[in-house]
Amino acid sequence: MLNVRVETDNDVTTIYHINAQGFGREKEAEFVNHLRDHHGITLSLVAEYNGLLVGHALFSPVRIEPDGAGFNSVTLTPLAVLPEYQRRGIGSMLVREGMEKIRSLGHDIIFLVGHPEYYPRLGFTQAKPKGFRCEFDVPDEAWMLLEAVKVDCEKLERTVYFRPEFRMAMESS
Repeated sequence: MLNVRVETDNDVTTIYHINAQGFGREKEAEFVNHLRDHHGITLSLVAEYNGLLVGHALFSPVRIEPDGAGFNSVTLTPLAVLPEYQRRGIGSMLVREGMEKIRSLGHDIIFLVGHPEYYPRLGFTQAKPKGFRCEFDVPDEAWMLLEAVKVDCEKLERTVYFRPEFRMAMESS
C-alpha cells in the first residue's frame, strides 16, 4: 500500500538515501540537508510503500520580482524515487499530494525546472509564455509552472529568484 505523508525527524537519513539513489549521486541529497539546515523548506513529503520510504518531494519558497508580483510561490525540487520503485506512479502521487498541500498552505504557483516530457502530464506548463523568467539560464521547455490556484498572469515580465542555497548548488555543478 502506498501512503504519502509529511516528513518527520526520523525520516532525514532515509530521505538522504532516497535522493542519493534516485539521482545516482549525493549532490541533491546534500542540497536537501542544506536547505533543511537553513530553514529553506516549505513542505517535505515522503512516499511509503508497505512501510518502506521509497520517494521524496521537497517544496521551497521562491521570490518573484518586481515586488513579489502579488504571488505566494514555491519551487518543487528535488523529486526523487528509489530506482527500483520508479515508473510506478509514486513520483506523480508525491507531486499531486504536494499540490494539494501547497494550495492549502496558501501558495499560488509552483515552479520547477524539470523534464518537459514528465511534468506536463501533471498539469505543468511552460512559465516563460506567462511572463515568468528563471534567474538561472535554463531551457525554456524545462522552466515550468503550475497554478495551485487560478492566478491572473498579466503579460508582465517577472523574474523568479530561488533561495541562496540554490545558487550555491548551481555554482558547485
